[in-house]
Order: sequence, then C-alpha cells, then structure tokens
Amino acid sequence: MYRLEEETEADWWEVEALYDLCFAPGRTALSSYRLRDGVEKVKDLCHVLRDHDGILAAVIRYWPVRVGGARVLLLGPVAVHPTRQGEGLGGLLINESLTEARRLGWERVLLVGDAPYYRRFGFRRLEGVEMPPPTNPDRVLGLDLQPGAWAGVTGKVTKFTD
Repeated sequence: MYRLEEETEADWWEVEALYDLCFAPGRTALSSYRLRDGVEKVKDLCHVLRDHDGILAAVIRYWPVRVGGARVLLLGPVAVHPTRQGEGLGGLLINESLTEARRLGWERVLLVGDAPYYRRFGFRRLEGVEMPPPTNPDRVLGLDLQPGAWAGVTGKVTKFTD
C-alpha cells in the first residue's frame, strides 16, 4: 500500500537524497538542471510516493520551460528507491502526474530519457527541439497532452520566464 502526496518543503532533503542515490553524482551538472535554476517547479505535479510506514519509495518532479516561445512541461527527474524498483512505481507516478497535468490545462510534455521506456506512456522523439548541449537528440522526447500540441513547436528549449 502506497500513499501518493504532493511534495512539500518538508520532503526536500529526503527527495534530494533519493535523487543522489538513484543518479550519478554529477546529476546537477546536466543541461536540464540549468533550465531549472531559479525557476519554481510545478508544485501541483511534484509528487512523493510513500509506503505504509511513511518511507519514501519514489518521486517525480516537473518544471516549466519554453520551446520556441511555447509553454512546455519538463518531466523529471523521476526516481524509485532501488529496493522498490520493478514494482511499477515509476509508471504509476508518470501516469498519475500526466493525468493531473492534462486536467490542469497543460498541453505538452518534454523529457530527456530512454525512448523504449517512455514509449509506453506515449512519448516519441521530437524533431526540431534542441535541448542545451551536450544532450543526445535521440533522447529528447515529447508527449501531446492535447491533440496536436507539439505540431509546429520547434526550437531551443529555454528557461521559463513569465
């Protein structure tokens, strides 16, 4: 039994520790982190998943970015504690959060990840969308939350500013 909750400020240290455990030590040097610097995450879509004892099992975060001027959700990172991997918790977080993003009126989602894993959620490789280097273009994936939302949206991914 797991509890899905919105991430709070009180979760921050525990969430960051899980990211440190699941990802390489230089994770914050990745180009996607430059897009997040100084930008508020989309708190309604940032979730923690805890077991019946309150132990953190998985997390997901989203950030706003721009692609060619269009407002886009940047999914990630998603992390599942190594002792909980294989239980479908990452998929649960992705599905639940995408449903909520659609309900909140977001139109499109972007991520940098493995196409074979994310294809099952409907993500596909994006042509003409440039993440800051050094990002492999084959890993730049997108999902329409509204029909045709990515049509005609191309350009550099930039930091979100109002």
